[in-house]
Amino acid sequence: MNAIRIATTALLLGGLAGVAHAQTPNRVGTFKDWSAYAYADKKGKVCYAASQPKSQEPKGANRDPAYFMITARPSENVRSEVSVIIGYRFKDGSKVTVDIDGQKFSMFTKEDGAWIENAAEETAMIEAMKKGHAMSVSGTSSRGTVTTDNYSLSGISASLDAMGKSCR
Repeated sequence: MNAIRIATTALLLGGLAGVAHAQTPNRVGTFKDWSAYAYADKKGKVCYAASQPKSQEPKGANRDPAYFMITARPSENVRSEVSVIIGYRFKDGSKVTVDIDGQKFSMFTKEDGAWIENAAEETAMIEAMKKGHAMSVSGTSSRGTVTTDNYSLSGISASLDAMGKSCR
C-alpha cells in the first residue's frame, strides 16, 4: 500500500521521479473533474481514478492536498478499492463519512488515509458515485478539527471506464 500511496502522491503533486518500487503513473485521461492513471510496479499493473475536492471546510485549515481514489490492482485481485488521502493525520480510531446525494458510507482511518469499512459496500458506493452529482467526505483530524471536503462526481464514469480498459 505504501508504494501505491507514494506513487499516487508523487504523480498528483507533480510527477516526481524516483518513486520507490513504482514507475511514475501515466495519466490515461482526464474526464471533467476526474482523471485516470496507470503504472506498473514489481507486482504488476496498477490503475486508479482520482479527483480533488472542489471545496473544503473549514477554509484555511493547514493541510496537504486531499484526493479521493478508486484503485485496481489485477495481479492482487483488487478491482475497485475506494480510498481517501485526506491531507492531515486522522484522529486515532475515528471514522470518515462519505455522503453521496444523501446515501452515507463509513470508512475506517489510518494515519492520513481512509478505506471503506465494509468491503462488500464498495460496489454500492461506486454505483452511487456513478449515479450521483455531489459527494462529501467528513473526517476528524488528530487535533480534533472536523473537516468536510466536497467533490464533484462529473466525469467519474468515464474515468472508471478508462481505468478499467488500462488495467485488463
